[in-house]
Amino acid sequence: MEKIAFIGGGNMAAAIAGGLIANGTRPDTITIADPNADQRARLQAEHGIAVTAESAMACAGAETVVLAVKPQVIPAVAAEIGGTLDGKLVISIAAGVTITMLEDLFGQVAIARAMPNTPALLGLGATGLFLNNRASADERARARRIIDAFGICVDVTREDLLDAVTAVSGSGPAYVFLLIEEMIRAGIALGLPPEDAKALTVQTALGAATMAAKGEAAPEDLRRRVTSPNGTTHAAITAMQDAGFGAVIEKAMIACRDRAVELGKG
Repeated sequence: MEKIAFIGGGNMAAAIAGGLIANGTRPDTITIADPNADQRARLQAEHGIAVTAESAMACAGAETVVLAVKPQVIPAVAAEIGGTLDGKLVISIAAGVTITMLEDLFGQVAIARAMPNTPALLGLGATGLFLNNRASADERARARRIIDAFGICVDVTREDLLDAVTAVSGSGPAYVFLLIEEMIRAGIALGLPPEDAKALTVQTALGAATMAAKGEAAPEDLRRRVTSPNGTTHAAITAMQDAGFGAVIEKAMIACRDRAVELGKG
């Protein structure tokens, strides 16, 4: 089996490695490099994988290198491993670091940019993926297999669409958490005990998302089915729409996309 090296051993690297192992990748084919000794010990204990403090050592013999570090750390990583990547596939999950930036730092190698989100930690990630034109069909399939190990993967046809992915799924969990927060707050204001308001809200969000994920009907159809004319749900939805709910969501996502573009320009 191919060998995979992770540079950075944080939560996202652990989620990806765990997903790969759960999907049949042998632990002895994965190496994670991280400067923190406690983190290395935890990763080794939890997943049975090889760990090292040296990024260059992790890359030795690996066919795929996953850059799972913060964007500002990428130049330092490049200084350490930049000359060791010929013939390897590099997958970066660093937000805002473009293909051009990565090619300038790591050379003309096959590069994939992936934009995952935090539910990847539960194997429920939603990730956008884009590869440069040096990636072969085999490398594209390899990148897709790695991403699929911790959720769903959507291939985008242009790199700039990763900024839209950031607005939809990259930052999207925070929108859902905010809605949950506000529903709990409103439930308490309506007289429910806090623990009941939380339990009802979280389970409702889970149930609604599960129904939408099954794909038996479009979200708008699911909404219509529970919105009887002149009923209680209709009153709530009408109040939201009258307050400009849709426009607020669109404005927020445009702001998110625009900030992603700014970060990509350095």
